[in-house]
Amino acid sequence: MKKFISILSITAIALSLLASCGGSNGGVTVAVPNDTTNEARALLLLEDNGYIKLKSGAGITATIKDIEENPYNISFKEVEAAQLPNVLQDVDYAVINSNYAIQADLNPVSDSLLIEGSSSAYGNILAVKEGNENKDIIKALKAALESKEVKDFITENYDGAVISTVDNPGDGYDSSVDYSALAGQTVTVAASPTPHAEILQIAKDILAKEDITLDVKEFTDYVQPNNVVDSGEIDANYFQHLPYLNDFNEQNGTHIVSVGAIHVEPIALYGGKQTSLDSFKN
Repeated sequence: MKKFISILSITAIALSLLASCGGSNGGVTVAVPNDTTNEARALLLLEDNGYIKLKSGAGITATIKDIEENPYNISFKEVEAAQLPNVLQDVDYAVINSNYAIQADLNPVSDSLLIEGSSSAYGNILAVKEGNENKDIIKALKAALESKEVKDFITENYDGAVISTVDNPGDGYDSSVDYSALAGQTVTVAASPTPHAEILQIAKDILAKEDITLDVKEFTDYVQPNNVVDSGEIDANYFQHLPYLNDFNEQNGTHIVSVGAIHVEPIALYGGKQTSLDSFKN
């Protein structure tokens, strides 16, 4: 009997140690995106604010396994990025990408407890299959997205939750493109509903003036938009930042390239069961 109790005790200790990996008993629970680069952004946000310390050099590929110090005993829940707003009510906090936050009626500026700086390293890009970047139809789309109309739309409609990264916006047209030769053509773009598809509507109006149709296909995940571009089913996509694309290409053997950064969406920490940061230290 004593031997049996001893085995149970050892098992309980082992389970306790497993539960504390990446977090610990008694601390708060934070949900983070489960894709490599956005999980790293979430962890870097927490590190920058003194809640954890990552291993040296972990950087943009960091995961919870790279947490070296966890002084506030935070437990981490890795969740598909699109599902984070849905699990927010079940955890103490969640770090959510701005596009999904906005869709869930969360304002990244006024509703978040911590927010990432507007680093251009995470600028959301227009991306195409390698070899298509110099096609006139893609150059026309790029020029439309880099227009003053689009920049003004972003500034006026997102209250700092989405920030244009275009320094010198133009009139929406590329002088090297023969627009008359593109008349009647359609360009397809895979995009997240918010804010990407909304921003593309402004580009659509610009292209329509030259009789070019922009067909926006909405996706709610981070995988299919790259797959359909790599397969050639869709011409371009607009939903991701370059570090994510680079990691996706490496992991999946795809050949997709950026043709330009349009905006940045700071990632942010939101309260779920908790309404302030005080719970980290209690």
